Amino acid sequence: MFGDLFEEDFPYISENHIEKGTKSKCVDPEPPPPRGITNLSGIQNQGGTCYLNSLLQTLHFTPEFREALFALDPEELGLLEDKDDPNAKVRIIPLQLQRLFAQLLLSDQQAASTTDLTDSFGWNNSEEMRQHDVQELNRILFSALESSLVGTSGHDLINRLYHGTIVNHIMCKECENVSERQEDFLDLTVAVKNLTGLEEALWSMYVEEEFFDAENLYHCGTCDKLVCATKSARLRKLPPFLTISLLRFNFDFAKRERYKETGSYTFPLQIDLKPFCEQSELDDSEYLYDLFSVIIHKGGCYGGHYHVYIKDVDQLGNWQVEEDEPEAVAEATSLKDLPSIQEADNPLMVLKHILSQEENKLIPVDQLGQKLLASIDISWNKKYRKQHGSLLKFLQAHSDVFLVSSNPSKVCLRRDAGPAQSPPAELEQTGPAAPSQGEDPEVGGAESAGEQQVEVSVEGPHWFDINDSQVEPIQEADIEKQFQGKESAYMLFYRKTQLQRPPEAQSNPWYKVPNHLLREVHEANSELQKKRTEDCMLDLTIDKRKTLGDLRQAIFQLLEFWEGDLVLSVAKLVPAGLHVCHAFEGDELTLHEIEMTDGEDIFVWNGIEVGGVRIPTGDDSIPILLTILQLTNNNMGEKGQSFIERRQVFPSNAKVSTIFTVLAFPVGLVLVNITGSRVLELENWTVIPKENLEQTFKDHGLQDGSSVWILNSNSCDQSLVMAEGRRMNSLSNFNWMQVKNLCQADSEEEQVKVSATIETTLLDIRIKAIKELGLQEELVHNSCLRLIDRNGQLLFPVPEHFTVAEAEMEMGSLLGLCRGKAPTSSQLFLFFTVGSDFESGLMMEIIVESTISVRECLKGMLEKAGLQGDSWHLRKMDWCFEAGEPLSEENASLSELMITSGDTLILSEGKLPPKGFLKVPVWWYRPSAPSGWQENPQNQVNHITHQVEALRTIPEGGGGFQGTDKEAGREGSMSVGDLHGDIPIVVQPEIPFTFMGDVEISEEASVADLKTQAMMLPSFMEFSFPSADFLRAWTMESKRPGRLLRNNQQQLKDYKVGGRTQICVEPLQKAENLGPKDMLLRTQMGIPGERAYYPTVDFVWDIVNECTASSLRQAVAAQYCLPMDSIEIAKYFPEKFEWMPISSWDQQVSKRKKKKKQENLQIAPYYLKDGDIIGVKNLLVDDNKDFSTPRDDIGKENQTKLFVGKRRRRQAVQLQSSDLEADPHVHEKAQRPEAGLSINVGVFR
Repeated sequence: MFGDLFEEDFPYISENHIEKGTKSKCVDPEPPPPRGITNLSGIQNQGGTCYLNSLLQTLHFTPEFREALFALDPEELGLLEDKDDPNAKVRIIPLQLQRLFAQLLLSDQQAASTTDLTDSFGWNNSEEMRQHDVQELNRILFSALESSLVGTSGHDLINRLYHGTIVNHIMCKECENVSERQEDFLDLTVAVKNLTGLEEALWSMYVEEEFFDAENLYHCGTCDKLVCATKSARLRKLPPFLTISLLRFNFDFAKRERYKETGSYTFPLQIDLKPFCEQSELDDSEYLYDLFSVIIHKGGCYGGHYHVYIKDVDQLGNWQVEEDEPEAVAEATSLKDLPSIQEADNPLMVLKHILSQEENKLIPVDQLGQKLLASIDISWNKKYRKQHGSLLKFLQAHSDVFLVSSNPSKVCLRRDAGPAQSPPAELEQTGPAAPSQGEDPEVGGAESAGEQQVEVSVEGPHWFDINDSQVEPIQEADIEKQFQGKESAYMLFYRKTQLQRPPEAQSNPWYKVPNHLLREVHEANSELQKKRTEDCMLDLTIDKRKTLGDLRQAIFQLLEFWEGDLVLSVAKLVPAGLHVCHAFEGDELTLHEIEMTDGEDIFVWNGIEVGGVRIPTGDDSIPILLTILQLTNNNMGEKGQSFIERRQVFPSNAKVSTIFTVLAFPVGLVLVNITGSRVLELENWTVIPKENLEQTFKDHGLQDGSSVWILNSNSCDQSLVMAEGRRMNSLSNFNWMQVKNLCQADSEEEQVKVSATIETTLLDIRIKAIKELGLQEELVHNSCLRLIDRNGQLLFPVPEHFTVAEAEMEMGSLLGLCRGKAPTSSQLFLFFTVGSDFESGLMMEIIVESTISVRECLKGMLEKAGLQGDSWHLRKMDWCFEAGEPLSEENASLSELMITSGDTLILSEGKLPPKGFLKVPVWWYRPSAPSGWQENPQNQVNHITHQVEALRTIPEGGGGFQGTDKEAGREGSMSVGDLHGDIPIVVQPEIPFTFMGDVEISEEASVADLKTQAMMLPSFMEFSFPSADFLRAWTMESKRPGRLLRNNQQQLKDYKVGGRTQICVEPLQKAENLGPKDMLLRTQMGIPGERAYYPTVDFVWDIVNECTASSLRQAVAAQYCLPMDSIEIAKYFPEKFEWMPISSWDQQVSKRKKKKKQENLQIAPYYLKDGDIIGVKNLLVDDNKDFSTPRDDIGKENQTKLFVGKRRRRQAVQLQSSDLEADPHVHEKAQRPEAGLSINVGVFR
């Protein structure tokens, strides 16, 4: 449709080699890398498929779409094995989408391939190398899916999730007859041009009315004549998922070229569509939508790249954001802070000390090297490389201390490794756990599966930037960066706020994945694991009378590639794989003396790790092969639920709790059967209490062949059956609750099972537990029951008259018997802490009435914490476990502020400022040619005239100058410049900013108040200003002055100055008071005969009547006292190093509304605004209309070199897939013909 409009700027080449004319199916000899620290999989780019990858990731992270696709079984879709059978109906596209989504969920590789999917589309290599519009792909892919699913239970999948309707009304003004027409939509296309954001665009489309009058009348069928009428549109039916396409690409008819709208265009994280709907009687929550995906286009209209911001609704990924430290080296910790010089010689201690200052944030490995250099004044290579190898290798070798992510390499300190700790004996595996491991892994895989993993995820849905194969965590605030610029939002995806995910889907990538896909991915992961851990087997014959040193030397000669230490260990083959028992020692001993036998398996390694994974050795860590049984989430109706089984390897001395970490499964129940039986009847299984999960497999008697059944605690009330369908007892039929004694330690029993039903009250359970535990009767009146969560944390108590069902507890749950009374139904149980350091701070508890005010609650918490004074306020902990918004309404009750039991409040120091105050950073901005210092425009014109006359009076070849006429002219020009040395030549220097401090001010304050408070900052004391009128205030955007705060009496909130807004102030030589229709421009007159300009002059242009080219030319000519016909003007675009001449154009006529479009410099293509630079040429003395400067030439040249480099890389990629030999004389690629996007679908009707 758009040809190469969306061609890639950068060559993203598929990992598969490209043959001529056909797609290569060869496999890279190296296995693909495993998932990164985010535990999410990207998608490989086949050359130009970034647009496809972004849309596929959005559909994948739409769980309802993914699960609806998974619900279609092979009986409906067919089998891929039969795709070449002409008599079989195989719906290839949905089948390949199922496989891709399963791989994205469970495959242990950094990026999945879409080769099979694009093959099902009927695409060839040239199609995969050509990028298209993602909005066009969205419609075509949905159409292909609808055609593929005809006749199946998923025939309405697209309509059910994405279909909505719009109704258009035209009402006759005379007879008031209403003509109605309904339109269907799968996505809404909204305008961007001349609009500030999505809500304004929707308002113009679905609220404002269009009038038909004057020359544009409407023919009414009832009146049978042309009449005045009004036209309006409304949203009639809203879909569960709303897709919005932004029209960022437009065509400039004046310049006859395409351009991209890069101006600011905001969109909310949550939007209320009620004002735009035809019906509004539904509940307000029916109209609320949450943003969950933003597809972003980076580049212009002739090249670009797509990536996507995704909200992880099911919390499948690990989220940890890297801290932004642009001056990381300057902040590196000095060596003097280390405990001793001896420890400074230990690289492990030095690196731990440096990373301990980073608060467990990921930093690039090369940045760590720079910090090391700044700390000890010597680089890693000079001090440590000879002994320890490269920095990255050292970090990977000490994976118990450092957590290293891959591609790009980043590192942080593990949470259990502090600067003062020594390395533990058992080291951990690098990176997060893979979704599944191999069935019979060799060394490395066998040992690493059971090792403890670092928990880097944070609870709650978070955002990720998925850029083809790369997945990076981002902050929610990063979305605002995509409001404008060349890299900006292009498609928005919203989901209804009412759509809540089931608890069992949280952090569970296996949820509703079909069994055949689970088996397929599991087998693929097994093969990957084997390839990654595959070792080299060599046979060696040697005399037993030789020494161990001779054997070591012989092996070293065989392994020519070996580097570093060479350790020989005894290897023993066990059911779980190859186990390293112990290392041989004593090179002087003979092989007979060390009892080496014929056929002995010798494992050769460095004695520390294999493939970056620490290998535990010895008899205590012998690996065991366990059978893991796990429920699937497929609904099987009366048959309950099926289960899958997998074989998994764990070290015998690993903790049982590592099962959940390795399998990325939520912590729940563990049932074991040491006999290996897989009959799912509860009497055959033993439940491991949660407090015993920290014991080892060996402690529980588990051995090779033992079975382990893991359950999500949220699934315990569902029926469980064998694959054959035989029904069994349900965990919801447990007739007991577990109660653990947390009151005193001298009782004989620490935990008991109390018989109960879902109708038993908590009071009855507590009384029974006190009797069975043999506790004192005084606890009857001074104790309560509190639920213990999966992490062993005590939750808040609930009123004791609640039944188990009313308390929303599950049968079989573990309760803690604690001292203290439970709250009544009118009371709240609250947690609170002092300060914002929640981990190190002491969490306290308090019971208060729900009707008390915030002030009374604050007073009670201060008394309980033993604090005094009135300089405290309360904040509520937000969903990120950080101090959220303050409770500023001190007289409001807790119930009015929606405070509920279990909420955590933070006692924050400092008296709460009045509501509506802002903390605004203020910068000092002084342009290179400040106002008042520069000469007025008339003086500049006089200087120009003086220069020209001086040049004319220079005699040809005379005037004391030696050389040619050209040289004389040039030197004469330079001498004139010397005569007028007070006129400096400005070549667009960098804009200088200096941070002055923060100003706390009310959002109700005026701009003059902001300037006055800025003048009171200590950094401003060295300057003297008569009043605030001698300061000019700007907002800062992209480190440049942005919007001018022109009206001193205007309130800050009217300018939408928020907590994140930065302000820069510019000094003036005279007072200034700009009106609402005054535009502040900076004009600069060109120097005759030179490609340079005089200093800029502030020019205030009144646009109250019009903002046209002729009006601006007239105003600039009057400013410089020149005839209007004797000047040329142009606007400067610093980011492009371009000048655009400003001239009048013909008025255009809209065929739709028969209205003339008024010329306006504030819209495309000039977008004139405050602070823009306007170049001026005096044609009376200079007929050169070229506005560019040498600096512009250099800037354009650098941009051209960059573009040519990208183009050559793209050409090289294309030549690989071409059947024709490349012409060595051709350096420019031919323009590609425009081609539409298509997906081939079979006929299934």
